[in-house]
Amino acid sequence: MSAHHSHRVSMIEVENWSPPLPDAPGFEHHVVESPGLRSHVATIGEGDPVVLLHGFPLHWWQWHEVAPKIAAQGYRVICPDLRGAGWTAADEPGIARETRLHDLLAIFDALDVGRAHLVSHDMGAITAMQLTYAYPERVRRAVQLSVPPAFIAFSPRLVSAFRHLPKLIWYRPGSLLRGVWSDQYCAKPTPEAIIDAHLAPMRRPEIDGAVRALYRGMVVPVSMQLSRGTFKRMVLTVPTRFAFGRADTRFAEPLVRRLCADLERFADRVDFAFVEDAGKLLPDEAPDAVVELTLDWIRRTD
Repeated sequence: MSAHHSHRVSMIEVENWSPPLPDAPGFEHHVVESPGLRSHVATIGEGDPVVLLHGFPLHWWQWHEVAPKIAAQGYRVICPDLRGAGWTAADEPGIARETRLHDLLAIFDALDVGRAHLVSHDMGAITAMQLTYAYPERVRRAVQLSVPPAFIAFSPRLVSAFRHLPKLIWYRPGSLLRGVWSDQYCAKPTPEAIIDAHLAPMRRPEIDGAVRALYRGMVVPVSMQLSRGTFKRMVLTVPTRFAFGRADTRFAEPLVRRLCADLERFADRVDFAFVEDAGKLLPDEAPDAVVELTLDWIRRTD
């Protein structure tokens, strides 16, 4: 595995991490060193690369049921911990609108990924969106989970999707983020042990402290771009599937389809999928459906 420029890749034994990594057989764990950042990346399998970008406040382990099943079909699945999450460590606390995008490009270069299929969930979709619009030559096909297209028409009916913002913009370190798993987002209760595994890195002060930086430096500026219609002046050329859980009341199918009219003006090839018995946390609640809709999409040659 060659490293480009100033990127260095090293493999790290699982038992050397603090706090301990959640259990996930079959993964290899690497550190990609780029200026000011040591990115933890979990990989599994061999073949064409499929990069999975986690949501908030989650990390690589969000994909522990999804990645092995995609890898088993002949793919190399790459699950980075994005800056401000998981076991990735940064020298500086700041995060700007495109910081994670540049971090991801450094990971692509370090791992010799020229082009990849890209699957993203929740906050990870911001970085995926930036990559597909700014560097479409690096993405083959994309799947975006629980987040509508960047060209969606703004409507008062979308306001509920942003109701959590004020609390996170003013997040106090040490606050528990267990509300992410509340009934309003989930189709079924999540076992406490699973929530604990997702939240384990929040015991690291730099990760707990990154919440406000993520929202103030990245989420709010990108939300402003969306509300100003920035992405409506571009064309999404990467074939992209947008998938939602039917129990995710923020994005009901009739609303999504209505607000994404005039598709051909904004995108070359897009499709929508809706998953039964699942809410916002699709990779947790419906891993098999996520695997199926991803494989179906990335195998297409149209």
